[in-house]
Amino acid sequence: MARPARFERTTVRLEGGCSIQLSYGRGQQDISGRGARAQARLCGGFSLVENSGGFRQDGFVKPTKFLALLLAATLLAGCKKTETAAAPPPENWQPTQAQPKLPTMKLYLGAETLDAELAMTEREEQTGMMFRTNIQDTDSMIFVLPYQMRASFWMKNCPESISAAYISPDGVIQEIHHLEKNDTNAVLAATDNIQFVLETSDGWFARHNVNTGMVIRTEKGSLAETFLQNR
Repeated sequence: MARPARFERTTVRLEGGCSIQLSYGRGQQDISGRGARAQARLCGGFSLVENSGGFRQDGFVKPTKFLALLLAATLLAGCKKTETAAAPPPENWQPTQAQPKLPTMKLYLGAETLDAELAMTEREEQTGMMFRTNIQDTDSMIFVLPYQMRASFWMKNCPESISAAYISPDGVIQEIHHLEKNDTNAVLAATDNIQFVLETSDGWFARHNVNTGMVIRTEKGSLAETFLQNR
């Protein structure tokens, strides 16, 4: 019976704090279907993996294209000019106060126009309109979700009720909901194709005759053209 596979690793440190980690198999065993592996771990989480074909291994397995992989890793890493990405909020992070007013963009809903705040980062989305008081008829915030989903919003730490439109990637309002202040029961979308959510003062959509089926646009075009093209 063949011995269990055993893999050894070698790490090469590069200038700028990057490293290249190489894994290779040792021992005598059948590694058919898996093969030897050479892996480069680069700055920013990017990685290259090369697998040789399955075969019976006797002794040391030399990665077949190690030099090419090493060169590609060095070029792609850009170690001399690495940038530290903004750290996401800790897993258990919770907002404790209202966030400052965010950058805005004009949204066109038929004859109506809103200067909506843009909740683009994970922390901005998690905070939303929490802790805000005296929400005006002109106040609004649009959330750009990371992918199409069955959106679910709640009102924890929101002392004022609001309205929310659940919007598909093509900018069409699919659903409009009343979100009751301080309600921790999530309001779940009826479908799983929601890409944007627009929050407004309570009752804004009804007061301005904005209904489901209406298309929202920006000064740059559709919501998809504005927010999704570079994803």
